[in-house]
Amino acid sequence: MKRFLAVAVLAAFAAVWTWTAPGDPALWPARADEALVEVHLLDNGFHTDLAVPRRALEARRGPLADAVRGLAPGDWILIGWGDAKFYVDQSPMESRLPDGLRAFFKPGNASVIMLDPAQRDPRAAYAPGTRRTLRLSAAGFDAMADHIQGSLDLSDGHPRIAAARAGDDARFFASREHFSIGHLCNHWSAGILNAAGLPVRPIRSITSAEVMATIDRAELDTRAARD
Repeated sequence: MKRFLAVAVLAAFAAVWTWTAPGDPALWPARADEALVEVHLLDNGFHTDLAVPRRALEARRGPLADAVRGLAPGDWILIGWGDAKFYVDQSPMESRLPDGLRAFFKPGNASVIMLDPAQRDPRAAYAPGTRRTLRLSAAGFDAMADHIQGSLDLSDGHPRIAAARAGDDARFFASREHFSIGHLCNHWSAGILNAAGLPVRPIRSITSAEVMATIDRAELDTRAARD
């Protein structure tokens, strides 16, 4: 009986660990004849951000576009998500370890969405190994942007800046989501990719490498389907 239970637990864990949230073939891949929006996923080794064309965001309506219009100049907007305190803090990591443990293990932590204007093209600013490129249809881009917008805390009727750093153009807007070890920054990024139509492995997306691999797998599957 104990052996049966152990096998059942292992099987359940394996099923959860490898579970894939399906993509949306109506959104991904984009058709060859469609106008495309190029978006980049950036990996610093443990955290992922998106680099999104500012023009495409500002062409939309709604609170996300309004928030972007209020930022400093920059052709690209870096978008990320994280704990409202730990993500914003840039003090030395060794002094932040206790707060990192709090962010991981305390449930219900407040979170923020970073919108950071950048002038330099991500293809020039980031090495190929730290960047993946997505070419989205208009519908795929809108679905992705809608998902990001849905993460904003609009309880005041508009996006609310929760934090800013001195000498830094990044603005951190209050999010309605909560940060914990069960919902980390990379889980959030994976959710953005899934909203754009890509299949993702939600549980395994605890690491930035898994989120990057999501795009690699999607590109391979697309090429295989076209061959």
